[in-house]
Amino acid sequence: MAAVNCHFFKLSRHLKPSRPSFTCSASQPSQNNIKVIINGAAKEIGRAAVVAVTKARGMELAGAVDNHFLGEDIGLLCNMEEPLEIPVVSDLTMVLGSISQGKEVGVVIDFTDPSTVYENVKQATAFGMKSVVYVPRIKPETVSALSALCDKATMGCLVAPTLSIGSILLQQAVIMASFHYNNVELVESRPNAADLPSPEATQIANNISNLGQIYNREDSSTDVKARGQVIGEDGVRVHSMVLPGLPSSTQVYFSSPGDVYTIKHDIIDVRSLMPGLLLAIRKVVRLKNLVYGLEKFL
Repeated sequence: MAAVNCHFFKLSRHLKPSRPSFTCSASQPSQNNIKVIINGAAKEIGRAAVVAVTKARGMELAGAVDNHFLGEDIGLLCNMEEPLEIPVVSDLTMVLGSISQGKEVGVVIDFTDPSTVYENVKQATAFGMKSVVYVPRIKPETVSALSALCDKATMGCLVAPTLSIGSILLQQAVIMASFHYNNVELVESRPNAADLPSPEATQIANNISNLGQIYNREDSSTDVKARGQVIGEDGVRVHSMVLPGLPSSTQVYFSSPGDVYTIKHDIIDVRSLMPGLLLAIRKVVRLKNLVYGLEKFL
């Protein structure tokens, strides 16, 4: 779609007064735009990503890949005002090939499944494309294999356990607080049951367990199931609530005698992940290996 550039001209005060004037000219999208392919485009997060990438400066949606809604226009599927004239297809290789012929900067966003991530990144790498992977429950051995692949190909890949900037800021605040408190517990809520404790809660607990601090020394009831699951070796407990209608929420409670410090973050809508996704796209194009975690770029 052509862009329209408009300029405003104001006459000098020394000239005869008249109405200000505008001039407009049509121009084609910049050829320097990052070409973005979304793999898993029909999912809720994929649809949000389609809208975000389409509206983002310096990016251009170049492909929508999924096994559902094949042939449908991804713009109409995302309830956009106009069709994008990009159909949903199931063949990632075909889309990669069409972009690589133009030798343009391309990024593949992977929202698929832990079992397919390695092959997807391998295909993208073969066509000279960078990858951003946001696939919950991805296994550590898969990340290691991806790291070796990217090192060998000198190709960037960003594996993001979370795309939520708020979540990352919470994790950073938790680490700072952990040096000042000896008691800590996590309470999380999720609208539906998946892996419990959640990957985010597990990561938070592991992060502060690796700092050498021993928590909750005075509490000897660790074998009572109602007290939550202990994560790590340093006494960090996680309590998980699953209730339909609740937002995805993480609360971390630190305490000392007479003092309670609470850090909380809620994710109410998948759109909250889009600023993190756009940041990941802009950063991965400069990488030549695998980076794990978006927090390195905040």
